[in-house]
Amino acid sequence: MQNETHFLMKNIVLFASGGGSNAQQIISYFLHSEINKVVLVLTNNANAGVLAIAESNTIPTIVFDKDELNDGSVLRKLQAFNPSLIVLAGFLLKFPGNIIEAYPGRVINIHPALLPNYGGKGMYGMHVHRAVHQNKDKESGITIHYVNDNYDEGNVIFQTSVVVDACASPEEVAQKVLELEHEHFPKVIEQLLDAM
Repeated sequence: MQNETHFLMKNIVLFASGGGSNAQQIISYFLHSEINKVVLVLTNNANAGVLAIAESNTIPTIVFDKDELNDGSVLRKLQAFNPSLIVLAGFLLKFPGNIIEAYPGRVINIHPALLPNYGGKGMYGMHVHRAVHQNKDKESGITIHYVNDNYDEGNVIFQTSVVVDACASPEEVAQKVLELEHEHFPKVIEQLLDAM
């Protein structure tokens, strides 16, 4: 039975650049799963909060720079962990084609808006929420999508929205959207892994 469980195990690899609140949610969600496991956290930021989160859960970490991301050395390290799914959870660099090609249909990202609105280069984090607030949008939300060669243009997997027109500040918009991210991102990851 032990061997069978090991055989069925699906490995999740996280890429993050910052504090790691989504990474924390994902790690916690799968902590006691017998079939899905976060096996590695990678970051381009040696001071990222996500490193402490990973270490406190005894998950290996790799810190890399932009050159290593693009020259294939990150891909080589990644392959040793046999990822079933690669999840970008607040990862701010453009994701390299060599990893996307090596894992077709297995790299996903979350965007804090309803794509195609507020997507593209430079549109991340508070930049998105400020734009939503400034334009007095009635709603915002999250988009979980596959990663391709262009920022925020991969096929949409899941979207959900929240009313934000009563929000007094971009920070309030951000809080409402973050709640959606925390609620839905781990569940969508689980659904994708179940379908594999």
